Amino acid sequence: MRSATYDYFGKPTEVLSLGDSPIPEPKADEVRVKTILASIHNHDLLTIRGQYGFKPKLPAIAGSEAFGVIDAVGSEVKDLTVGQRVAAASVQATWAEYFVASADMIFPIPESLDDEMAAQLIAMPLSALMLIEFLEVESGQWIIHNAANGAVGKSLAMLAAARGIHTINLVRSKDALDELTALGIKNNVTTSDEDWKEQVQQIVGDDKISAAVDSVGGEDSGDVLSLLGHGGTFAVFGAMSGKPIVLNPTHMIFKQAVMKGFWGSKLSQEMSVENKKRLIDELIDRAVDGQLKLPVEGVFDLADIVKAVDGKLQSSKNGKVLIKP
Repeated sequence: MRSATYDYFGKPTEVLSLGDSPIPEPKADEVRVKTILASIHNHDLLTIRGQYGFKPKLPAIAGSEAFGVIDAVGSEVKDLTVGQRVAAASVQATWAEYFVASADMIFPIPESLDDEMAAQLIAMPLSALMLIEFLEVESGQWIIHNAANGAVGKSLAMLAAARGIHTINLVRSKDALDELTALGIKNNVTTSDEDWKEQVQQIVGDDKISAAVDSVGGEDSGDVLSLLGHGGTFAVFGAMSGKPIVLNPTHMIFKQAVMKGFWGSKLSQEMSVENKKRLIDELIDRAVDGQLKLPVEGVFDLADIVKAVDGKLQSSKNGKVLIKP
């Protein structure tokens, strides 16, 4: 089968290539999926660089999320059948014509959901939904988060709104601001404005911000923490700047803030099947009724994998880049 493989960790455009790999056989508790579309995520690119929390055995096939049709089932699989439309995330080797995964990591997708939505439904939106529950926020409360124009940031804002939770969505440019507005997302603030913190306070009014999510690192982390309300939760989601977080200890102490690290892939793997199904059912409902929108930047043939992972495309994209095997 065709596959996007790499023999060494390194820059994705330099180590990835189109390979010819054996079609995998499912174990007793696994299913094999014929891939229709697969997503490219930032954590996939970090994995290829050898900079993620999980390092595959080399040589490896890249990818961690995909949508397709079940092609074969293991002898112990009960509730999944050949021909079903399914999606999977937090799995391995999805940038290929076929992949195998444990049955408890595979979720049926209704006909009412289109292929491009299904191919990116679980990893980022599920992370966003898990993050909302991780923060223990309720309807009427406020979350502030940076890098809000990223895949998780957009999903967080839309899914929180559907639950009645308010978000302050921080971005760095007017273009990113317009991108959020076009999706119907409200309370967007660009940190390029000198008075952006005052803008946040005007939006929140007399309420307090119950939770903050930092995906950037560096001094941006401290800026977000400074706006957190007393007793709030500060979650570290990522470090897009590549810099260590810089926090004012005075804010941590006198706000009595709680700081926690969030690793969605790990939590997803440890979550019970029943709980994960509950969240995915919510994602499907939100996607079908239009409350969750997942834009697509482009669809690339697997043979064009180097173009699909190019840094310029990935840094400027306004939606998910998908691969078609």
